[in-house]
Amino acid sequence: MPSNLRSALFLACLFAPLAALPAGAQDAAPAATAGQSASPADASTPSPDSIAPAPPVAPAAAATRDWRVGTSLMGDPKYQEGFTRFDYVNPDAPKGGVARLDGSGSFDSFNPVLSKGDVAEGIGLVYETLMAPSLDETSTNYGLIADAVSYPEDFSSVTYRLNPNARWHDGQKITTDDVVWSFETLKEVNPSQGFYYRHVASAAATGENEVTFTFDEKNNRELPNIVGQLVVLPKHWWTGKDANGKQRDINETTLEPPLGSGPYKVGNFATGRNVSYTRVEDYWGAELPVNVGQNNFDRIDYIYFRDDTVSFEAFKGNQFDWWLENKAARWASSYDFPAAQNGWVVKERFENPYRSAGVMVGFIPNLRRPLFQNLDLRRALNHAFDFETMQRTLFFGEYARPNSYFNKTELASSGLPEGDELALLEPLKAQVPESVFTTPYANPVFGDNAKTRDNLREAVRLLKAAGYEQKGGKMVNAATGAPLSFEVLLNGPTLEGVVTQFQDSLKRIGVEMRIRTVDPSQFVNRVRARDYDMIYGGLSQSLSPGNEQYDYFGSDAADKPASQNYAGIKDPAVDVLVKAVVQAKDRASLVTATHALDRVLLANQFIIPTYVPKDQRIARWDRFGHPETLPTYSIGWPQVWWYDEAKAAKIPAPR
Repeated sequence: MPSNLRSALFLACLFAPLAALPAGAQDAAPAATAGQSASPADASTPSPDSIAPAPPVAPAAAATRDWRVGTSLMGDPKYQEGFTRFDYVNPDAPKGGVARLDGSGSFDSFNPVLSKGDVAEGIGLVYETLMAPSLDETSTNYGLIADAVSYPEDFSSVTYRLNPNARWHDGQKITTDDVVWSFETLKEVNPSQGFYYRHVASAAATGENEVTFTFDEKNNRELPNIVGQLVVLPKHWWTGKDANGKQRDINETTLEPPLGSGPYKVGNFATGRNVSYTRVEDYWGAELPVNVGQNNFDRIDYIYFRDDTVSFEAFKGNQFDWWLENKAARWASSYDFPAAQNGWVVKERFENPYRSAGVMVGFIPNLRRPLFQNLDLRRALNHAFDFETMQRTLFFGEYARPNSYFNKTELASSGLPEGDELALLEPLKAQVPESVFTTPYANPVFGDNAKTRDNLREAVRLLKAAGYEQKGGKMVNAATGAPLSFEVLLNGPTLEGVVTQFQDSLKRIGVEMRIRTVDPSQFVNRVRARDYDMIYGGLSQSLSPGNEQYDYFGSDAADKPASQNYAGIKDPAVDVLVKAVVQAKDRASLVTATHALDRVLLANQFIIPTYVPKDQRIARWDRFGHPETLPTYSIGWPQVWWYDEAKAAKIPAPR
């Protein structure tokens, strides 16, 4: 499940800002083939779990609520009533100093809810959600703006009790009116969030400090949890006027520094170039258990660069502090610059962010294009991807090829379906590829000339089955003579080495793949408009998949511009399995349903898997400290780190 803005997973080098990669947290706040248009399986048949929205609960009933300190999809929360801090923080962490991070491309807005515009990096520091995540648990949240939560056994609604001390930066109290307005506005102005919260039928104040969210279905265990991820906005500010008397409009981008309630506020900025966030000295939530030992920097800066190469040179030159290395070759051979040799820049590897995130990355064909609606064609492309040669010549052995959408987690499918999983899949037998029941998914393996020949021959065989033939060294449509040709859209030059090798492999069997590289802003706009044949990207899954699966794979999401259903999947069997995941009654049934969903997605080859890192590679200027034990599922940067003046004194001052 996607987490809130403060801990969003982010595939920065692959996707638009709304998409998700393990970077700072564990959860993720898009013929008879899958290419055919189809409505969701439950679109016309009422669910027995569907219910009419209930009326708001009377305040008198609130006294009988069973209030909880947090929500969790993984059993009982680790921290119970009366906890004072998370175990992974240093409660005595010093406050002060500056952390400088890099941004990619540009920005033109501080509006955090729109799907249009390029929102400034770090804007989540200004805002808060009802609940905050724990980084040593998965899918578990504790009180932030809300100090308690209550929901019935059938999960038909959830009530959040607001902390009476919660304040906006202007001193005004955060009210139930703010929460209700934020929910209604977010659903209205952001299609992706509207889709994500579509089963939340209504929100209403049910007490002075209580808001009840009513659902349109029962027994969806995830809904109370995802409501806690709601970003709360100040209604009085967004519906008011700016300093020039102009009416603000949340439907439009804005560069007016926004009013928030979080630990930071917008400071100095230059549009598209840099933005600073300064720590709020009288921040209302500083002593909350979810904040103790966190938000330690006086200022957090984001400095923008036009591409990866320029960014790295700036990092080497001490223009910012922290570098997430996404190139194996550079990690292996480009850290011989003076600052690294002198020990001023240190390199570290962390596996924490990958402990709970099943990452699938690869080439995503756009099934909205008739070309890619043929399953044999998609499988043929997979048989032309030579991972082993890339591992040897480009990757320095740093990567692995994913074979599941929930890679390296208990949710990944394996072997053949049996038991409860088989029982779930049997009714769908006529709607899924035969291989679901006969052949475990496996990517083709290259590595020597014989294997290369065999795989390319299989690719040619599959293309012939798809209606193509080779003529004059070109793969052409047997009926029309049109060459098999398509374009892959990239958002920068970083991946061109990988894509070029794939291009060369396809060329050997007569397939033309053209490469189009655009800047990040153009990439975002074209992806939102679904204006591409193929993109390179991926998704990061948590250990508790839920409502976001509709956005990733559901038929309803395929034609929504801001969804993460990038492939345009419209498959009734997938819809049934997504619903089974979302409505799983317990952990065992969730694992079973996810195995089945994973298996069907893989069999349909909705992505040509490429490679994923084995861990997170970080280089940083050595002027920071962190707790002895970092969070289980994150490195906690920059939340739990701090500026170490003693270390900083030993290295050159920031430029």
